[in-house]
Amino acid sequence: MPRLSRIDIAGPDIIKVLNDATKKRVHNLSDLAQILAANRADWRLAARTTTADFISFLERKSLKAVKIDFLHPGIRSITRYIWKNASPLEFAQSLKDKAYLSHGTAAFVNALTDQLPKTLYVNHEQSEKGHFPGKLLQQNIDKAFTSKQRQTQAIAKYTDDWQIVLVNGKQTGQLGVVSVDFQGAKLRVTGIERTLIDIVVRPAYAGGVFQVLNAYRGAKDRASIATLLVTLKALNYTYPYHQAIGFYMQRAGYDPKRYNRLKTLGMENDFYLAHDLREKLYDKEWRLYYPKDFENFGDLS
Repeated sequence: MPRLSRIDIAGPDIIKVLNDATKKRVHNLSDLAQILAANRADWRLAARTTTADFISFLERKSLKAVKIDFLHPGIRSITRYIWKNASPLEFAQSLKDKAYLSHGTAAFVNALTDQLPKTLYVNHEQSEKGHFPGKLLQQNIDKAFTSKQRQTQAIAKYTDDWQIVLVNGKQTGQLGVVSVDFQGAKLRVTGIERTLIDIVVRPAYAGGVFQVLNAYRGAKDRASIATLLVTLKALNYTYPYHQAIGFYMQRAGYDPKRYNRLKTLGMENDFYLAHDLREKLYDKEWRLYYPKDFENFGDLS
């Protein structure tokens, strides 16, 4: 009978550490190297036991290496190591340090929609940039919103059923990001109020304006308008997204006392519910252009 190696003898203790409920189930190479370094003495492993040896042992158990390639040729592929049954949501948020689930994916996790997302949105904040808003001119708003909204090209296929989109969001210091337990996984995700703002700013990342309206309906009895206003002010957007937010709230059946608070932020310009609207109508109350099809969507409030 062949003699067991030291790593095989330590196997039960190694598995116990990896199974610890407080540990994440998707790791990068550095994570596994740190686990090995932190436990090497307790496991009585030889100094010559490398991270590659450690990974090889774990792959004989329940570890699976997954490599994803992005559609854009200029973006490097990413490899992650999945321990047991990690969900696509866990995998997605692991792709970048301090990344968090956002937009339509956050709407699903926050139960603002029951539509299971097959495209997972992960926000990885950019470095701090200067903000020089200047005076907002109507002609500049019109020019920006009559063209298609720019979207990230950092898109990767995860499985035949799932794709992941990395969003390079503005630097917010993780504003409104919370940690939640979701279907047995620990996830970092934008909370309800931050999500409601994000999907107005990037409706394409939530399935379009009709799905955004559905999310506002789902948040009607749960969203704090005070928190939303504080968050919106801190995000300090150049464009008057509060006009679109108020419009959605009104269409979703919110109490007027709640959405009228958005009007106190002022409405000095005409605005748009989304980019590149072909057939549109105008709401005088919110000084807002919106898709003509909105009238056929129905007021389900």
